[in-house]
Amino acid sequence: MTLATEHWVLTLACEDRPGIVHAISGAIVAANGNITESHQYTSLDTGRFFMRLQIESAISRDAFEEAIKPIAAKYSMQWTLDTVGRKMKTLVLVSKAAHCINDMLFRQRSGQLPIEIETVFGNHAELAPLAEFYGLAFETHTIKSEGDKRAFEQMLRTYIKSAGIELIVLARFMQVLSPEFCDEFAGKIINIHHSFLPGFKGANPYAQAHARGVKLIGATAHFVTSDLDEGPIIEQNVVRVEHSASKNRLVSIGQDVESKTLTQAVLWFAEHRILLDGERTVIFS
Repeated sequence: MTLATEHWVLTLACEDRPGIVHAISGAIVAANGNITESHQYTSLDTGRFFMRLQIESAISRDAFEEAIKPIAAKYSMQWTLDTVGRKMKTLVLVSKAAHCINDMLFRQRSGQLPIEIETVFGNHAELAPLAEFYGLAFETHTIKSEGDKRAFEQMLRTYIKSAGIELIVLARFMQVLSPEFCDEFAGKIINIHHSFLPGFKGANPYAQAHARGVKLIGATAHFVTSDLDEGPIIEQNVVRVEHSASKNRLVSIGQDVESKTLTQAVLWFAEHRILLDGERTVIFS
């Protein structure tokens, strides 16, 4: 019986050596695969080779993996194989700001974002009606002490394991995760924050920006590490603003760019287009 054609996405990273592309292409051809999309990059800084392929094949996943394993072993590759378009199980953490989570949930429901969110977790209850509007459960966990934070993170660990969570998104979650939690899920937590030139920290950054007459408002999506806001950058966007923009207008512009930037980062992650190269990212967009 002829198997239906499957569409795989294969990512790999290893030390750069001659013959990698020839070897992996040969293995795909031998497995009756057809490459439909291909990206590759060699980092001159680290000497590592990165590749992302989309492949159509009529053989089973197990058989396809067996065809790749000898090449992966020969070149000591880190590699993943997944189905193109599979919805990635995602955990979202929020506080009070609705713009980022609203954009993600809309795009999930409309089929533009291949993720699967079942429950939204917040440290405030304000966004429960929004989750309910999209037919999702919402859990509120108040965090007022270090003990509360430890209990919250332990609850998340249990949920992540039981639900098979592959991606954690901080959609304007205004809490700092512990170094232990960040290290445990390194490369799987994406955060978003505003970016001004110059930078403004503390309360009311948009009020500070307005008072200083900023001309650029931006946003940065990055992986979370134990170094606050210092993780590998995934995506950045910037918008020019005029002197006439009010503080409220700056907030509106900033929220738009934050939503766009975070959603793009989540999309790239869900499509296996982000590979880590030390403290930098390789994006096959």
